[in-house]
Amino acid sequence: MITSVSYNATNDTFTVDNLGFDGANVYTRDNQVGSLRNYALYEGAATSTDSLTGQPINQLTPYRALLGVSKNLVDGERRSSFAIVRTGAYSDYGFGGFIYSRTGAVTLPTTGQARLNGGYAGMRVFTPIGGMELTRGAMTVDIDFRDFNANDAVKGQISNREAFELDGTSISLSGTGTGDLQLPNLNFVIQEGAPSLTASGEISGELNNFIYDSESGTYVEYETGTYYGIIAGDMTDPNDGGELVGVFVVESDDPRYEGVRVQETGGFILYR
Repeated sequence: MITSVSYNATNDTFTVDNLGFDGANVYTRDNQVGSLRNYALYEGAATSTDSLTGQPINQLTPYRALLGVSKNLVDGERRSSFAIVRTGAYSDYGFGGFIYSRTGAVTLPTTGQARLNGGYAGMRVFTPIGGMELTRGAMTVDIDFRDFNANDAVKGQISNREAFELDGTSISLSGTGTGDLQLPNLNFVIQEGAPSLTASGEISGELNNFIYDSESGTYVEYETGTYYGIIAGDMTDPNDGGELVGVFVVESDDPRYEGVRVQETGGFILYR
């Protein structure tokens, strides 16, 4: 798993530590799909060299890294950011990981409700086959600071999802379950009594969706997983409003193949 990442704005490179066979750990902007939504996409080196003989060594490809940074600054630093690193080189989900962070304090309301909007970008990897696909979509998260009494309620939806090959070619989607890829809306599971939102602004919970199964004539659970995030800024200030940075991970059977599972990891930064 990744242990640290850093971004060099001068030469637009992205450095990732603790992944085997990704070159010298320096990722450059992807030359086919440079961005998804407002998030930058980077790729690892295809080859490295034997440090003694200079013989070329093929690296595990395609390593890709997604970077999202806030439009807001705090003391010269971006107020929030996320990074996701994945590869489709393994016959299972392989190695990678994600991080997200904020800079500065957070102020939460004690009453009322708030809506945060924006988009997400992600990557899909498979087991027991290799390969990788890219995704993007819209996202909305609502927070009720008044109720439940035991915890602030959080609901959200990820919609208008699209999928792409690594070269940017769009992948056909279907809502019929006939063998094409399906990416229906994902919905947060609203929880009472669980710490969906903590006093420090951290959120977490489950999300899922359902598709129609023509054989049984019923709707069945399709994608399931977890979301994680943290609020930054002052949500009580009309000149600020705050923002939410985070990541979600979902898994499902891929309807295009027999016996293939897929894991999607998506990152987001949402604003009031």
